[in-house]
Amino acid sequence: MRSSTAVRRRAGGDLPLGTRILLGAALPVALVGIWQLIIVLDVIPAYRLPSPASVFLAGVDLVNRGVLGIHIAISVQRVILGFVIGSTIGLVIASFVGLSRLGNYLISPSLGGLRAIPSLAWVPLLGLYLGINEDSKVTLIAIGAFFPVYTVVSNALRHVDPQLLEAGRAYGYTGVRLLSLVQLPAVVPAVISGLRLALAQSWLFLVAAELLGASMGLGWLLTDSNQNGRIDRLFLTILLLGLFGIITDTIVGLIERALLKRWG
Repeated sequence: MRSSTAVRRRAGGDLPLGTRILLGAALPVALVGIWQLIIVLDVIPAYRLPSPASVFLAGVDLVNRGVLGIHIAISVQRVILGFVIGSTIGLVIASFVGLSRLGNYLISPSLGGLRAIPSLAWVPLLGLYLGINEDSKVTLIAIGAFFPVYTVVSNALRHVDPQLLEAGRAYGYTGVRLLSLVQLPAVVPAVISGLRLALAQSWLFLVAAELLGASMGLGWLLTDSNQNGRIDRLFLTILLLGLFGIITDTIVGLIERALLKRWG
C-alpha cells in the first residue's frame, strides 16, 4: 500500500525538486527572452533599456575591477545583521503583545503609527542621532525587519487554540515554558511568514539605509548608477537585489521545512 506522501506526490502536491526548479525558472527565462526581443525589434531605445548582454558585461566589468564582490558582501552583511536584530526584537515584543491584553493596549497603537512611517523618513533622524556610520544603516534595516515579524506573530498568538493552551497548562507549563513549548510552536507557519516578509523588507530598506553616507554596497551602486546614467549597472543591481532576495527566501523556506517537520 502506498504511503500518503506518495499519493500526494502523484497528485502533484509535492513535485520533485528538479521539476520545481524548472517551473520556478520558467517565468524569469521567458521575461529575459521578451526583454531580448524588445531590444532586437528596437521597440525601446538602448539608452532607456540596455540589452541583457550589456547588463551581463557590466557585471563582468565590476568583477574584473574587484568591486562587485565587495558591494555584495557589504550589503549582505548589513541585511543579515539588521534582519537578525529586527526580527528578534519583533518576536519578543510580539510575544508580549500577543499574550497580554495590557501589552496589546499599551503598545499596539504606538507601533501602528510607527509602522506607517516610510523608510526614507527615518534616514535624516537616524543620521542625526546615530551618525553616518554602520550603526545607522543596520538600525534602519532592523526597523524594516521588525514590523512584519511583530505584526504577523502577535496576531497569530492572539488566535492560538484555547484548548491547546489548556492542554499545555495541564502538563504544568506556564509563563516562558508555555510560550516556548506550546504557543510559539503552534504559530510556526506565522513566524516563518513574518520572517519571510521581514527579509524582503530588509532588502527594501537596504537601499534607503545606504543613502546614509555609504560609499559601497548594492544600494549605493543603485543610486550611483542612476545619478551617472549607467542604466546597465542600474539593471544589474536590481537583478542582483532580486536574486539575493530569492536566495535568502529559499534559506528561510528550508528552515520552515525543518521546523514544520518537528512541530508541524
